Amino acid sequence: MGFRLVVLSLVALTFRVTAQTPPAGTGSETQDGIPVTSELVRKRCGGCHHSDEKLRMTRISYRRTTPEGWEQTIKRMVTLNGVQLEPADAREIVRYLANHHGIAPEEARPAAFEVERRMIEYKYTADKDTEQTCIKCHSFGRVLQQRRTKSEWELLVAMHRGYYPISDFQAFRRLRPPETEPGPDGHPPDNRHPMEKAIEHLAKAFPLKTPEWSAWSANMRPARLEGRWAIAGYQAGKGPIYGELSIESVANAPDEFQEHGRYTYASGGKTVTRDGKAIVYTGYQWRGRSQSDSDEPVREVLFINRSLHEMSGRWFNGAYNENGIDVRLTRVANDPVVLGLDVQGLRTGTTSTIRFFGANFAANIGPADVDFGQGVRVLRVVNSTPTLATVEVETAADAPIGFRDVFFAGVVAPRAAVVYDRVDYLKVRPEAGMARIGGIRFPKQYQQFEAVAYHNGPDGKPDTKDDIELGPITVKWNLEEFAATFGDDDVQYVGTLDQNGLFTPNSDGPNPKRRHSADNYGDVWVVATYTPPRGSKDARALRARAHLLVTVPLYIKFDQPEVAP
Repeated sequence: MGFRLVVLSLVALTFRVTAQTPPAGTGSETQDGIPVTSELVRKRCGGCHHSDEKLRMTRISYRRTTPEGWEQTIKRMVTLNGVQLEPADAREIVRYLANHHGIAPEEARPAAFEVERRMIEYKYTADKDTEQTCIKCHSFGRVLQQRRTKSEWELLVAMHRGYYPISDFQAFRRLRPPETEPGPDGHPPDNRHPMEKAIEHLAKAFPLKTPEWSAWSANMRPARLEGRWAIAGYQAGKGPIYGELSIESVANAPDEFQEHGRYTYASGGKTVTRDGKAIVYTGYQWRGRSQSDSDEPVREVLFINRSLHEMSGRWFNGAYNENGIDVRLTRVANDPVVLGLDVQGLRTGTTSTIRFFGANFAANIGPADVDFGQGVRVLRVVNSTPTLATVEVETAADAPIGFRDVFFAGVVAPRAAVVYDRVDYLKVRPEAGMARIGGIRFPKQYQQFEAVAYHNGPDGKPDTKDDIELGPITVKWNLEEFAATFGDDDVQYVGTLDQNGLFTPNSDGPNPKRRHSADNYGDVWVVATYTPPRGSKDARALRARAHLLVTVPLYIKFDQPEVAP
């Protein structure tokens, strides 16, 4: 054991010494480094990262990443290398590095799920071996948001092996015999070490200098976002939200903003007022925090488009990242804006009351100003305000099936409604979900499910390309046993599912009521049952299900980004 500790100490020591020397490799790599012009960065980081005559600092000048990536690096320097930093200095260092050593919008988009904290299963298809090497320990999104020289990719692997020795056995070792025969695609055997293969691919796919960054860094400037913005969003289990956000700049801080928002849940009518503040990094990366009187605080991660007329991304709960709202903000000027409808589906042979949400609606809207297309007649406009209009429509029994572009007071809302005659089948989203027990020693992880209705489309066959998605539908939810082992009893202990499709896991455990006092983990089916309304063409009740894995707590979180103000 003593020898093992000495070896690991020497590995870590080697890494620390290497980090203070110029990157190894060709002279062109050294010349490609990005100068560090911030006196604060050179002062606080210069003890380990030396500068040359062109202000290029070891390690720092040969890497680009997101605000979250730079914050993670600073946290590692503080926790593992003992760096002393005041919070104000740390914030300014992150701001400088994100702006001058950041990534372009085109580079950031593929990794958006990482910073938006989306619970998705991402597949990196450019190089399967590299993907498998990296995802043994973390999301591949961590890789997608990095740009480095080849020497820097090599040093990153060395850092993993020195600081996290388990990665050497878990990801970097070759665990199978050398190849002797050509692969299925006919390529000759490739017996390079997994680390070598990954470094070679990453250096080519994610280099330090790219045309995208050259173009963006030349055009980057403070984002002018002051004014009114219309909010259109969607929260799984609760449906669409619509509202308005006002943004004001902060004096003497061109990249900081204050916000005041108000939005309404189309289903149920709950209204939320939210105030917050934000920083815009790299000219397009909005990172904010906001708080309301009734809801928990949220973090805001938005991408600002080049025209400065639209922002999109996600608001999420910092403690429970799985709870969030997909958001799109549109700048409001003088023209009317249609954000969406509270009801998308129009069943043939019925009369419906539809609410339009938006901004700058005229006060005298009449039936002639609203058009859903063939087979849908607008009976009357019930009421109208600048942000909300309610109309009553009649859908004919023979109205053509399919999506409709809705015309409203001079504005066209593409595919805002869909006409259908029946629900042919359901799907539960996600098809495979995961929750984590907790609440005593570790936080729980929740899982939200939704039931989505479908029409078979013109060919009359399910699961084909012409199927029509009708949107989320009201169903009855319940859990059923997933028989994985003999005498399964998971459904009794893993947790509860409410009638909005939200699964709440049980406590950590151990549970003395279970055999062998096991924890409250297990597998279950999440089942949705749809009962058609009386008189409809739907022949019978429909069922759909999804698999839910309720597993152990998340014992280690590698980072907890806090780049929002």
